[in-house]
Amino acid sequence: MAGVTQKVLYEELTPREFQARLAQAPIAYLPLGTLEWHGEHLPLGSDGIQARGFFEQLAARVGGIVLPMLFLGPDTIITNEEGDFYGMDFEGMDGLDPMQLTGSAYWVSDSDFELILRLVLKQLSRAGFRIVTAHGHGPSTESFIRNRSVWLNEFGLETYSCSRKDETDGLGIQTDHAGANETSLVMALRPDLVHVENLSADLTRWPLAVEGEDPRIRASAETGGRVIALNLKRMSKILNRALAQLDSQRQRNI
Repeated sequence: MAGVTQKVLYEELTPREFQARLAQAPIAYLPLGTLEWHGEHLPLGSDGIQARGFFEQLAARVGGIVLPMLFLGPDTIITNEEGDFYGMDFEGMDGLDPMQLTGSAYWVSDSDFELILRLVLKQLSRAGFRIVTAHGHGPSTESFIRNRSVWLNEFGLETYSCSRKDETDGLGIQTDHAGANETSLVMALRPDLVHVENLSADLTRWPLAVEGEDPRIRASAETGGRVIALNLKRMSKILNRALAQLDSQRQRNI
């Protein structure tokens, strides 16, 4: 991963390496992924790939440990005689009938996902983390944020995400669905996985189940790099402040 020279992935750390990183910064980074259609041009794991790639760079800068990505997540769903359709199966159809999009295999109910998060966060608290930053698939991130007070009360965990109030400027992390923002981010993080050539060259034909600005004309690795740099700076400031507060609390308790 470009820009990452430290071992930051949970599964790759020895116990001693884990303990050293935890002592430096007790932050866990949880990529909230899916296995979900992201257009004909992006990989099915785009949500987790973006979140994890960004978190690797953030952990190298601030400290902390990056967890494996989750791939189950909630989403809007309709059920008819043809079966279950969720997320972009119908939200991205632009007047077409609901369609099971190739490769999408991630849906769980809101309550099931909250249970998954609760179980994960309980284990992270047990392992010694004090801060958890999670981001990725929109509905998953919303569930994580919605329950912030629960995670604090039950597990003593301060929680953060990379969401922005001004996401309409396109400079947040994952602010569309396979449009220019997400495509640019994957271009910057994993250019080998992007195949814009799979999309129609006819710009009057909108790509199936893509939302946001047109990735064929607005996406670039340079844009993705700019988005990453902006959010690294923003999240580093937030997390360094949180670490300082933890240190202040420890000093008061001595």
